[in-house]
Order: sequence, then structure tokens, then C-alpha cells
Amino acid sequence: MKVISPRTHGYLDFLTVVIFLLAPIVLGLSELPAILAYSLAVVHLIVTLTSDFPFGIVKLIPFTIHGWIERLVGPSLIALPFIFGFATDEIARNFYIGMGIVIIAVGILTDYQSQPRQRGGIEKVKTQ
Repeated sequence: MKVISPRTHGYLDFLTVVIFLLAPIVLGLSELPAILAYSLAVVHLIVTLTSDFPFGIVKLIPFTIHGWIERLVGPSLIALPFIFGFATDEIARNFYIGMGIVIIAVGILTDYQSQPRQRGGIEKVKTQ
């Protein structure tokens, strides 16, 4: 059941950016986990602003592709502590695993098909 609309998904995307920006300060993440968090905040903001959904400004990425990006990001976040060698840092490991699980859940619950394709903020209208 897809209960998250594109608009709600946009709010969650901005919340994700804020969480990644604040995590190094609030959780006291060390060097590499902090750099990754800041980098992920920037990348997530860019993807959000360039997606074709209510909060997209440039609308380059179809919302369905936005969904596929997040389907890759969720599991990748879970793997990051193990790939980059900070799995022994409990706080950083748990933060990235938790964020990965949340992104996977949001992806499963988002209706990526409900957003009509738009160009430049104007819906394509079929004329008869």
C-alpha cells in the first residue's frame, strides 16, 4: 500500500537533508562518518531539487527514477559503515543503518507513479 504522496515525500526528503546536516554535531560523528553525512545531505538536496515532483525546481529527474535512486541509497547506507571501516563506531554505524532502514521504508510506502510528468512546471495537456 502506497500511503506517501509525492508532496509528503518531498517534506521527508528535506527532513532527511536536515538530519544528515545535523547528525555530525548532534551525534558527535567522527571524521569520515561526518564527511559522509555532509556529502549525503548535499547530494540528497540536489536530487530533491532536480526531481520532477512538487518540490523539484529544475525537474530533470523523473520521479520514478528518484524512487530507484532511493532504492539504491537505502541499502548502501546500511553497508557504508562496513565498507568504509567504521562499523565499530556504534553511534555512526547505528545512525547509517537506521537512516538506510528509514529510506527503504519511505521508498516502499511512496507512490512514485502518481506524479504526472511535467516540463517547466506546465503539465502536458492532450488536445483533441
